[in-house]
Amino acid sequence: MAKSKLVKANEKIAEGVVGGYKKIEEGAVGGFNKIAEKFVDSFLTKEGESVEEARARLAAEQKEREAKSAAEREEREQKALVEASRKVGMK
Repeated sequence: MAKSKLVKANEKIAEGVVGGYKKIEEGAVGGFNKIAEKFVDSFLTKEGESVEEARARLAAEQKEREAKSAAEREEREQKALVEASRKVGMK
């Protein structure tokens, strides 16, 4: 069954809109990545370190901070449970 002219026109419009969106998206993401790379290069690299090495180092440091924070949170929760059980035992 042949497609109507309206269906064909709608498909062509949809292709144009999606294509335009993809171009805008690629431009925005590409621009952001360029800015982020310049920032890392200018402010976060140590002497003799490449941008990729700095990003890897920063990711490792962030993972370490998150693990430390989780351990501290767990320790606080354990202390709170012990304190709560002491209060219940005193009553």
